[in-house]
Amino acid sequence: MSGWTVLGIALVIFIIIAIGAYSGRKIKSSSDFLTGGGKVNSWIVCGSIMGALVSSQATIGTAQLAFNYGLSAWWFTLGSGIGCFVLAVGYTKRMRKIDKVTEMEMISEEYGPLSGTLCSLLCCIGIFLSVLAQVIACTGLITTMVPGVPEIIAVAVAILLMIVYVVFGGTWGAGLGGVLKLILLYLASFIGLFYTLKMSNGLSGLMSSLNSNLINTGIGSIQGDIGLSNIVSSSDISNRFINIVARGPMKYIGSGISLLLGVLSTQTYAQAVLSAKSDREGKKGALLAAFLIPPLGIAGIMIGPFMRSHYILSSEVDALIAKGVSVPHLPVLQGTIQVFPSFLINHLNPLVAGIIIGTLLVSVVGGGAGLSFGMATIMVKNIISKISKQQASAVYELIATRVTIVSILVIAAIVSLVSSDTVINDYGFLSMGLRGSVVFIPLTTALFMKNKINPKFILASIVISPIAVVLGEMINTKIDSLFIGVFISIVITGLGYFFKGNTTQTNL
Repeated sequence: MSGWTVLGIALVIFIIIAIGAYSGRKIKSSSDFLTGGGKVNSWIVCGSIMGALVSSQATIGTAQLAFNYGLSAWWFTLGSGIGCFVLAVGYTKRMRKIDKVTEMEMISEEYGPLSGTLCSLLCCIGIFLSVLAQVIACTGLITTMVPGVPEIIAVAVAILLMIVYVVFGGTWGAGLGGVLKLILLYLASFIGLFYTLKMSNGLSGLMSSLNSNLINTGIGSIQGDIGLSNIVSSSDISNRFINIVARGPMKYIGSGISLLLGVLSTQTYAQAVLSAKSDREGKKGALLAAFLIPPLGIAGIMIGPFMRSHYILSSEVDALIAKGVSVPHLPVLQGTIQVFPSFLINHLNPLVAGIIIGTLLVSVVGGGAGLSFGMATIMVKNIISKISKQQASAVYELIATRVTIVSILVIAAIVSLVSSDTVINDYGFLSMGLRGSVVFIPLTTALFMKNKINPKFILASIVISPIAVVLGEMINTKIDSLFIGVFISIVITGLGYFFKGNTTQTNL
């Protein structure tokens, strides 16, 4: 990696650290830290949402998935945009009307402390999966930037950057950092899209390159050995790379809905609209995010196939050797998580590459920081405050939130060190689905159907629905496990509507 690339990376990191330090000067109380004192404008709301949502899954993860499946990798940013739109037009005003900081407090107020506490615990598990995905992605990015760096050092640097991003500035740090990231990501996406189209001579040239790389070299014939379907003709390439439901309609419809429900059921995004200085600013900020997120996925779904047409995976090399087929003279990637960073380092101007890598680093760091911030808020407000004698102290709450953020990231770092090279978008989809099955129906009925549902049935839904999601994943059903979980939640909640005679809250 050249000195110019390092300079570009350092420049972006310096700016984000400066933003964190500047944001820290705005923090005078726990309210300033958690919700910006209710004073932020629509762009800070948008920045807070995108800072957490447009992270590794929307950038590195999209290119990683597009390397094997092309256009269908767009689902993460499409679903995220739809989720933000529904948050803006359907939920923001209702959420802000209830004077609570967390979604779990809204559920607890309607259905009792036990429902709120269980929701908090289960939702935190779902959010943690996304935090873990960000730590893994950030580690992969750092090891690509600095070849040979020990993984434990890369993980330590990753969580240190996430801590600096949010632990000093809270909502202000996440929001201002998110606005900067938005600007840089659009610049990066435009450059990446322009380069791939120019170097491939347009879409037709890109498809021709895929044909040459996969069919003429024998790489396509060993796809089955690495868990994919073999490619033996140009129609196989079209079906995989220009098919928006390449892995099956039900999988992608389920993924899109999981993102929609996950956005509505995640504290980080609710916290962003609750921090706005008015309903109008909160709604406008979520709408900005809804329209700005989907286009960012386009660069990833072009970079993935471009890299597929010019590179080979180490697992494919092993498969070709095992079958006695000659290995083509192509650059080797150790894993698909290196697709995006390798594209930047090997194909762009060194300074530009450095700035974009720095942007990706900020993107992943911001995602992990924002999600851990939301998770820490839930834990402090809904769990720690229930068992702490100092819950009335604003200073204690501020310190507890910061310490909890650090603890979450340290635990995620430890778990990431023993995790395999997982497709990080799979973590993202599972995380969103788990959160959606637990929180969506209880939250929606708490906001729109007050005093209509028997709390005991909501409690049953909170317990049974996530179990159904996990079992669905374990037995690998053809139906997306999210559908199973949400369906069960709807059925149980429906029973609670018809048997609403006893609406006494279930207390701890």
